[in-house]
Amino acid sequence: MRLTKRIHACVQLDKDGRRLVIDPGGFSEQDAAVGADVLLVTHEHPDHFDEGRLRAALEANPSARLWTLRSVAERLSAAFPGRVRTVGHGDTFTAAGFDVQVHGELHAVIHPDIPRITNVGYLVDGSVFHPGDALTVPGRPVDTLMLPVHAPWNKISEVIDYVREVAPRRAVDVHDALLTDLARPIYDRQIGELGGARHERLAAGRTLEL
Repeated sequence: MRLTKRIHACVQLDKDGRRLVIDPGGFSEQDAAVGADVLLVTHEHPDHFDEGRLRAALEANPSARLWTLRSVAERLSAAFPGRVRTVGHGDTFTAAGFDVQVHGELHAVIHPDIPRITNVGYLVDGSVFHPGDALTVPGRPVDTLMLPVHAPWNKISEVIDYVREVAPRRAVDVHDALLTDLARPIYDRQIGELGGARHERLAAGRTLEL
């Protein structure tokens, strides 16, 4: 399986000629979702969910399917009947040869005065875990953790402790569009030295063979 980092929280996985894309949001490339056979969205915030990008992908590939939580599914299900599936914590499914497990229920706390919304994470092929906007621990081995390094709802000590708790073989940065180049070496050093896992940062468009 090949992992391609897209801008911000978006990740592309390719295997056996099939493609899975997670969270092609408003910060991601305009065509980030195009070519996907499987689309997964963790929650409704616009940096993770962009309706136009998803519509373009579903229109471009009539066999493409979207799995997501109810708040997102309701925006697209009428336009693409039978192609949008609602999922929640504990669900499992196979799509285009990818085995997917759903973990998590709520977005991380941004501020106590802001109501929390639903957020789910996806474990793909028992290997790659994308938590969305939460520090969800899936409770099973993870080879590659997509690590939300910078957000209004986290701080670096929480990010480091999250890597320690999940204990992946490798942590790869996501949710990084607002992290400046000046700060990146600090994050690289502290997460790499303290997280207990191999820490990697990929520029948008770069790939890893898993």
